[in-house]
Amino acid sequence: MSYVMGIDIGTYESKGVLVDREGRMVAYQSLPHSLEIPQHGWAEHDAEETWWHAVKTLSKALIAEGEKTAGFRASHIEAIGISTIGPAVVPIDQDGNALRKAILYGIDTRASAEIDELNQKIGPANILRKGGHYLSSQSAGAKILWIRNQEPGVYEKTATFLSGNGYLVYKLTGECVIDAYTACAFSPLFDLQKQRWDEEHCAYVTEREKLPRIVWSHEIVGCVTLEAAEATGLPAGTKVIAGTADAMSESISVGAVNQGDMMIMYGSSTFFIQVIDAPTQTAKFWPSVHAVPQLHTLTGGTSTAGSITRWFVDQWLQPGESRDEAYTRLTHLAEQSNPGANGLLMLPYFSGERTPIHHLQARGTWFGLTLKHTTGDLYRAILEGIGYSIRHNIEEMRLAGYPPRKLVAIGGGTKNRLWLQAVSSICRVEQYIPKVTYGAAYGDAFLAALGLGWYDRLEEIESWVEYTEVIQPQSKDAEIYETYYRLYREIYEQTKKSMDVLSSISRN
Repeated sequence: MSYVMGIDIGTYESKGVLVDREGRMVAYQSLPHSLEIPQHGWAEHDAEETWWHAVKTLSKALIAEGEKTAGFRASHIEAIGISTIGPAVVPIDQDGNALRKAILYGIDTRASAEIDELNQKIGPANILRKGGHYLSSQSAGAKILWIRNQEPGVYEKTATFLSGNGYLVYKLTGECVIDAYTACAFSPLFDLQKQRWDEEHCAYVTEREKLPRIVWSHEIVGCVTLEAAEATGLPAGTKVIAGTADAMSESISVGAVNQGDMMIMYGSSTFFIQVIDAPTQTAKFWPSVHAVPQLHTLTGGTSTAGSITRWFVDQWLQPGESRDEAYTRLTHLAEQSNPGANGLLMLPYFSGERTPIHHLQARGTWFGLTLKHTTGDLYRAILEGIGYSIRHNIEEMRLAGYPPRKLVAIGGGTKNRLWLQAVSSICRVEQYIPKVTYGAAYGDAFLAALGLGWYDRLEEIESWVEYTEVIQPQSKDAEIYETYYRLYREIYEQTKKSMDVLSSISRN
């Protein structure tokens, strides 16, 4: 008997699975945690207390649950794969200690001055030529420069800058690596064409020696040490793959691995990964490699999605009501509102915006409020506003010459049928829904199986995946949304300068 383990560290929750050679899940565990917002524009996790604690807790819980299966023993686990939110930046010292809390992905916008500095010194055209895209709040290289500029003591002590999954691989094995897909997001440090760190651009940010070795996501990079085995319950010597960012693992987990396939991840933000056949350059998205050689991706993502619905639900919690109960209640109220939320629009830029507008100072707003509007209208406008942002991304991908062939939806937001239906109608697209959604941890498990040689090709994940539902656009609703979408785009264009002014005078 042989098994692989997958663990994914999300923004608000971590999940783990134990999977056999045929892709059958024999154990599943989850663990909630919090997102730290120490000040406006910052987003952090404690790498030790949040990430490593989750790995230790989930691995032990998965093993305990697996032992209820006839014949299972921890020694049957051959490999583990880990994904995390990304890109994240974790500086460690020569002893492997995290020197500060991890700076998270594009929802953390602290490095805007460093982006301006790098654009001035390197030039946007040179950044685009080598990295395939311009700098944005998603660019981890700019956040490394922020540490160098703002926290010189931390910078001087840093031996290596790691990503989230890289930090956890180090905790398990003692090896400092970064997967190629995540390295692409460390712009302007990565050369997309040559698929290596760029010495010229590194000189503007950090010493090349402070960056980890680049490997492919499915590569076995080490084995669980005796110390890590004691902490996690995994047998010493268990193989560890490099892993990757959560969105890539999510995409793999639902079989979006063929050219033209696009995954839409409904999480704290929305994230898009479309498989393409060659590297490209674009100002509006983040071209990247894939988890394995030969494939490429066009990726994008909004800054907020589920984080807005969570924020809204938390404001409307009733005494004694759980968050899940509040979601159900508010969704029911939103269902009583009409498509278009009875004349109410919402711009979902609650933490700036990433693709396709790349506007750090963008701000959220409801437009069209009257005394007749209800809580249900407000909540429906949120779901639809996120839908308009998704359509904006899909439209720009089409204009760039990459129309999606098949869209697969995944993430916590897929539990909300009203949301899915609104997005399909707004975007006029079909969305494939997997029969069982295990998330990024399931993709991590497959990458581990691929690394072990259980499978030869990434496309073989399709034997693990079954689609049971396709969300179709409703033509009547789609016509209604056309007008609202045009207004959505116009409102942003007419208010974006005011957003910049408001951002400059209010930093809280």
